[in-house]
Amino acid sequence: MFEATTRKTRLFTSESVTEGHPDKIADQISDAVLDEVLRQDPTGRVACETLVTTGLTLLAGEITTTARLDYVPLVRKTLADIGYTDASFGFDSASSSVIVALDRQSADIALGVDTGGAGDQGMMFGYACNETEHLMPLPITLAHALTRKLSEVRRGGLDWLRPDGKSQVTVEYEGSKPLRVHTVVVSTQHSPDISQEDIHSQILAAVVRPALGDRIDDRTLIHINPTGRFVTGGPQGDCGLTGRKIIVDTYGGVGRHGGGAFSGKDATKVDRSASYMARYLAKNLVAAGLADRVEVQLAYAIGVAEPVSLHVDSFGTGTVSDRRLEEVLADAFDLTPKGIIEHLDLRQPIFRKTAAFGHFGRPEFTWEGTQQADELATAANAA
Repeated sequence: MFEATTRKTRLFTSESVTEGHPDKIADQISDAVLDEVLRQDPTGRVACETLVTTGLTLLAGEITTTARLDYVPLVRKTLADIGYTDASFGFDSASSSVIVALDRQSADIALGVDTGGAGDQGMMFGYACNETEHLMPLPITLAHALTRKLSEVRRGGLDWLRPDGKSQVTVEYEGSKPLRVHTVVVSTQHSPDISQEDIHSQILAAVVRPALGDRIDDRTLIHINPTGRFVTGGPQGDCGLTGRKIIVDTYGGVGRHGGGAFSGKDATKVDRSASYMARYLAKNLVAAGLADRVEVQLAYAIGVAEPVSLHVDSFGTGTVSDRRLEEVLADAFDLTPKGIIEHLDLRQPIFRKTAAFGHFGRPEFTWEGTQQADELATAANAA
């Protein structure tokens, strides 16, 4: 039965999925292709889409590069790395058919990109808040913690686990302050030989409690495999497509989303690079103490280098006006695609590891740095 909150509190929920979820398989294959292009040709242009379904992996899209790729072994290696190495899992790296239907980028698009313009029109958002150490919303942070732990224990000893899985975390807030974890959901693909009682007890002990610690209490509702059975999973259970988990990739539904997916796209595609830059801007503003939470929007026209707009919303938490924050960011950063690529070093083959467990809140990525926070604080507070 749903437990209502008081009139002074609210609930917010975010989800995550494991690297073996069908959509995340597709994302990782697309980004594995991108990384291999960048290893050989750092200026290669990639827009690679992947579909996975029972017994089949399909690559489509546009790639313009001097690199030479052997796609079938690349796909099979990615599937094996994820954990699909046994036909009994419903999908097998060694036996899945691979179809490649890739073409070159449109010459019409290249006219604008070759001169330094954006690879497409669109608006991109970045968000940061002071709820967690890495300035991310708490619900998505905890949801990712659960799927990471689920993947870790699958690889580390719980051999009845299979690669596909999901988590969901509901956090109770008072205003903008997180109070407690209200509800946890974990669903994991499993072998047919284990009982539901063992699944529940082992996931609770090996995944939920270690991942969430004292954030759960006696009132926290915990659902583990609530359908009662999850044997058929992965691409056999659900067709997977690149770019279908964009909210998992970003902030778990907190803030807005421009709609563009990330995986399989090189950094001339502002869907990806400008979203990373918007996160970098928002995170540095919060790290600078200029706001408790911030959303930054960038927008571009295809073939045009400079953004057509820069918008900051501090939701009333800013120490200076949002207009002043916009002025500071515009003065401090080159927000052209070329400027973003250089600032964040986005021609490196680092993208496959972004394709599972979220693109943000992970300090190994350049867009998560806060090294310009002091500079922004000084500029914003200058007379």
